[in-house]
Amino acid sequence: MAAPQQRPPRTLAEGTLRRMPTQGRALDKVNRALDAAERLLHQEGVDAITMPRVAEEAGVSVGALYQYLPDREAIVAALSAEYHARLEGLMDDIVARHAELVTDDPVSSVIGAVAELYRDQSGTRALRAGLQSSAQSQLSRAHKQRMVAKVRRLLVVTGVLRDGQSEAVARTLFFAADALMHEAFAEDGDGDAQLLEQLTLMLRAYLSAVEGG
Repeated sequence: MAAPQQRPPRTLAEGTLRRMPTQGRALDKVNRALDAAERLLHQEGVDAITMPRVAEEAGVSVGALYQYLPDREAIVAALSAEYHARLEGLMDDIVARHAELVTDDPVSSVIGAVAELYRDQSGTRALRAGLQSSAQSQLSRAHKQRMVAKVRRLLVVTGVLRDGQSEAVARTLFFAADALMHEAFAEDGDGDAQLLEQLTLMLRAYLSAVEGG
């Protein structure tokens, strides 16, 4: 029997925890709590995220959890920040390896890679229907601006855009893809195949028009 695939180490973002764990045992407690919260999000939704419930599921005390994740908003923010970091890391990898990733259908390749990350983040996707504090909105907006910059960089290194061109193309691509990707995974953990196909067709047509112009 094959060994189960291990998930990548969690990325704990500064500013989302009351304080950062510095010792191995503390880090383990935080990771277990976030694992438990993600399971609860996936299985029951954001209303299941309470301090006692997460602590019980993680096998830690509420007091220990409170030192790092003081409330539900902090838990949601930590999971959301981790997802953002993984998505940004994926885009950095695509930019760095663009020469290897260029195929007859590069749009489909990128959409496919992002879709795989969505499939691996089923709990975090439930956040869209959950809490959205002012601080989270600011974090989300900052993440989207970084993603636009990464998409623009990918367009430059692949020759679609010149270095001095407007970022309007990158913004259009990212925000269109972001909205439709979320919709494709709203009710289907594997992603709505037809919607993902339509997204790919739309982006291909738009990029063709940009390159032709």
